[in-house]
Amino acid sequence: MFIAKTLTDYKVLDTGDGMKLEDWNGIILSRPDPQVIWPKTSPKLWQKAHAVYHRSDTGGGEWQYFDKLPERWEFAYRGIKMHVKPTGFKHTGVFPEQSANWDWCAERIAKSGRQTVKILNLFGYTGGASLACLNAGAEVVHVDSAHSMIAWFKDNLALSKLDKKPIRYIVEDCLKFVLREQRRGNTYDGIIMDPPSYGRGKGGEVWKMEKDIYNLIVECSKILSKNPLFFLVNSYTTGLSHVVMDNMLAKTVQAKFSGKVRGDTLVIPVQNAKLYLPCGTTSRWER
Repeated sequence: MFIAKTLTDYKVLDTGDGMKLEDWNGIILSRPDPQVIWPKTSPKLWQKAHAVYHRSDTGGGEWQYFDKLPERWEFAYRGIKMHVKPTGFKHTGVFPEQSANWDWCAERIAKSGRQTVKILNLFGYTGGASLACLNAGAEVVHVDSAHSMIAWFKDNLALSKLDKKPIRYIVEDCLKFVLREQRRGNTYDGIIMDPPSYGRGKGGEVWKMEKDIYNLIVECSKILSKNPLFFLVNSYTTGLSHVVMDNMLAKTVQAKFSGKVRGDTLVIPVQNAKLYLPCGTTSRWER
């Protein structure tokens, strides 16, 4: 397991009956999690929730608030800060389990001993990985097809006081950007990607994980530098084992640069219970 061990502003207080109870820097939210198919450990604890997200039978859902909450608040993690806010799709703008990947990337950047490390973050969302890499001393290109996510990332950059660091943020379809970088001759020492199961690009391009991920990895392998540090692929697609992603990295990046591939499940410890909450899978290649 890849365990999110060093979270300070986030805790999973309890899980059960298809829900997770989370403490976000003092604000307690209850959100659905389809993988939680066991009963709650501490039912009374759930009465402390400030808000709960209810799924709709017709898709989507809505928040029920028991207390007045700020429109947004801060989440701090090892030198970076991000804004948290409940959205209409149950998400909050931060995936805390990704801190295990942020640490891994930052550690490899810091230990590389290189004066310049160039990182490409595809499907960058609100930028946790980009912030962690910037904070570790890298130059970062952050790509996402949604204007709203780039705007949120820019807010997080300023909040973390990293907006003067070497960062480029681009609203673009990820594959189109990678192909353009090939033509330009630009290369990267590390590539991070966290693609959705399904999505649409800025120009209406349709993305489907199972159909498109291998080709994207192939094209990304062509813009790695001569001596790359790492390549990381994350997935929340149900039924897509990390072994599948391990195999894809083995057939592409590892075949070209040697090194090693390791994948596993991202997990967060559940407070006061000997349980781990599974939160997607990650496959990592490194020298």
